[in-house]
Amino acid sequence: DAEQVLYLLYTSGTTAKPKGIVHTTGGYLTGVATTHRLVFDIKPESDVFWCCADIGWVTGHSYTVYGPLANGCTSILYEGAPDYPDKDRWWDIVERYRCTVFYTAPTAIRAAMKWGRKHPDRHDLGSLRLLGSVGEPINPRAWLWYHEVIGAERCPIVDTWWQTETGHIMITPAPGIELLPLKPGAAGLPLPGMLPGVTPTAASGSSAASTT
Repeated sequence: DAEQVLYLLYTSGTTAKPKGIVHTTGGYLTGVATTHRLVFDIKPESDVFWCCADIGWVTGHSYTVYGPLANGCTSILYEGAPDYPDKDRWWDIVERYRCTVFYTAPTAIRAAMKWGRKHPDRHDLGSLRLLGSVGEPINPRAWLWYHEVIGAERCPIVDTWWQTETGHIMITPAPGIELLPLKPGAAGLPLPGMLPGVTPTAASGSSAASTT
């Protein structure tokens, strides 16, 4: 049954009290399989995909487990911290397993910037062909460092916007459809079928994003 409950996951609580979100089998798997393939331009026969998010959060659920497996793509999982036993741990894993698509958060990118480029520079990151950002807005300085130091100025960056509530990416560049010009710090256009909007909230007069 496509409407069978697949899982219940709580939101992070960054904007309000955590809420329990229920995703159903058919719609969720269709969404993550499609967005994983189109956003990251996945080639299942050759790609090694790495989403660094904890699988306890929706990003790890969708793009470490469900998306890659639904598309028959190799997915890297690791445990521990990115700075132990040394601050080059991620780049060692990229080199060792010939990772082709790397998906992480701006907070992690800024931490890597603080630690210095000597750590990624000691590894061969030539297998990478595409980079992703998720979880929060990425500032232009971090975007440019990511593009230059990790991507060697040749890997496009997909700056993805979505929510636990949506279950999959909603707004982003999508190289699997067409690679449009990229702008540091901008998530780009909505994916096909998405109609984003900004509506004022009655209580405060502030604006909130919504999708339909």
